[in-house]
Amino acid sequence: MYFDEFGEDLDTTIQSLGKATIDSPVKGTTLFVDDAERVVVNTSLGHYQVCRTDDVSPHSFELAGPRRKIFFDPSKTKCGIVTCGGLCPGINDVIRSIVLELYHVYQVENIYGVTYGLQGFIPRYKHPLIELTPAYVEHIHELGGTVLGSSRGSQDILEIVDAIERLNMNIVFFIGGDGTLKAASAVARESLSRGFKCSVIAIPKTIDNDIHFVSKTFGFDTAVEEARKVIQCAHVEATGAPNGVGLVKVMGRDSGFIAANAALAAREANFVLVPEEDFDLEGEDGFLALLEARVRARGHAVIVAAEGAGQKFFAGLPEDKDASGNLKKGDIGILLKDNIERHFHMRGMEMNLKYIDPSYVIRSVVANASDSIFCGFLAQMAVHAGMSGKTDILIGLWNNVYVHIPNAICMKGRKKIDTTGPLWMSVRESTGQPAMNSRGA
Repeated sequence: MYFDEFGEDLDTTIQSLGKATIDSPVKGTTLFVDDAERVVVNTSLGHYQVCRTDDVSPHSFELAGPRRKIFFDPSKTKCGIVTCGGLCPGINDVIRSIVLELYHVYQVENIYGVTYGLQGFIPRYKHPLIELTPAYVEHIHELGGTVLGSSRGSQDILEIVDAIERLNMNIVFFIGGDGTLKAASAVARESLSRGFKCSVIAIPKTIDNDIHFVSKTFGFDTAVEEARKVIQCAHVEATGAPNGVGLVKVMGRDSGFIAANAALAAREANFVLVPEEDFDLEGEDGFLALLEARVRARGHAVIVAAEGAGQKFFAGLPEDKDASGNLKKGDIGILLKDNIERHFHMRGMEMNLKYIDPSYVIRSVVANASDSIFCGFLAQMAVHAGMSGKTDILIGLWNNVYVHIPNAICMKGRKKIDTTGPLWMSVRESTGQPAMNSRGA
């Protein structure tokens, strides 16, 4: 159990389908781990620490990796892979690596892709299964998106488990964000309640990098790299015209990690607006006054805004939710564009603004080398977990080590930038931006 910032004891116990009694076919490795090996949760140690449950406080996650004994007989095992939610660089890398690990390492031959997200389990949609072979997945990592297709929106959990039982799938890999983690956990719990031995393993996918208790999610490095290129282009545009302003909106509904890291990578941004830090538009300490001062002094400015920044400016508008049940955000990019143009017009100042929203381009690109390698590790660890009979977990990176994390823990909140921490301090120093509200914080 771990006492976290939510004021709750978090149970880090990992669910298992039963005793693993089959010798693992994994060969040529001395890296077998057992369930007693743990990774401490406390990040204040400043480094990872692998320990055993009998010699340290149980404030720890179970170490991921191959087990000497596995639960499923590979010759009789049938696996499914489903991808849900929005696109993200690296999904095809994960699919490919799962298939290759199952086939070549565990000799599992029955692997199927469930098409178009959770809809693929529901009979009325009539989406076909795809047989996933090494030949089928050989080159998919060279493509963006997901070869299985995806969808948003919830589906009936009982129908999903009915479908998995009919298909006689022993392991199902869910690749998706917070909504997918909730669905995966519900499927795992319903399967257990029926006495149906199905391992449900999640690989967290969110380009925003906001999964609680997960150090980094795949696709994030690629998103930062692509966003940096856009920021550099915005800087070129801004410096190429009198009083030029480049305004870039990037993904980040509730957490501004892409905006912050891309700004640090480019070192061209003068203002970074994120959901975690409040700012005002008007007033002598407001954003517009500071932007005007910057343009008057230097002749140009570059602004990076996360999509979830400044949502207080949309208070009072009718609330609407997307297909995944997330509250739709007001368009901060358009709001900033309109207010910047109005502000400079009212002051009789020439201003050339270029507004760039690359969100759908960034999420659709092929994963970079770093993410591609990361996806491979996540997939391999997911296969090891599934074959050993773990369930209702996700594979995450914590303290630089791959671990098993109960889905329930990660659903308790979102990871956010600590505005008193080193990341945001570095952003402040790089941009030179002060607090942009009347409270000075």
